[in-house]
Amino acid sequence: MAINLQKGQRENINAPKFTVGLGWDINNTSTGTGFDLDASLFLLGEDKKLVSDSHFIFYNNLESPDKSVIHTGDNLTGEGSGDDEQIKIDLTKIDSAIQEITVVVTIHDADARKQNFGQVRNSFIRIFNTDTNEEILKYELDEDFSIETAVEFGRIYNKNGEWKFEAVGAGQRDGLDKFVSIYQK
Repeated sequence: MAINLQKGQRENINAPKFTVGLGWDINNTSTGTGFDLDASLFLLGEDKKLVSDSHFIFYNNLESPDKSVIHTGDNLTGEGSGDDEQIKIDLTKIDSAIQEITVVVTIHDADARKQNFGQVRNSFIRIFNTDTNEEILKYELDEDFSIETAVEFGRIYNKNGEWKFEAVGAGQRDGLDKFVSIYQK
């Protein structure tokens, strides 16, 4: 049975292969323009910086160099139930230099479209065992991010050889560029 996390809570993943599923719905108070939310991952070393530029996983770079992290593709509308985007992670293949994976969701062209996470609801991140489809944990963002255009949903990190997930739920206004500037060497 899955563990429902609260902001700041941490939990062991206990699965060598798992999938990160991200989902969201759009409020009816839309701007008249379609919403395109994008999941991005930053594969970080001990210094909390990208191991290399190719360790930034997003819609234009769907695989890590060692193929341990594979983004299944960009959902341009977020329509439908369940996961809107998924990322498969295989810890048996992961480069030992990677100590943390930060999971971020941003709104594409948010400023031009006058969109923010206040117009998004039912946002969640979940982790499930890739082999059995058993849900391991889930974190539902229940905050109102009324001006934010980017949210760090959570982070997956290695502590003493065990991979854990931390529910973060931290938003910011400066979009994906801000996260890139934080994590790039």
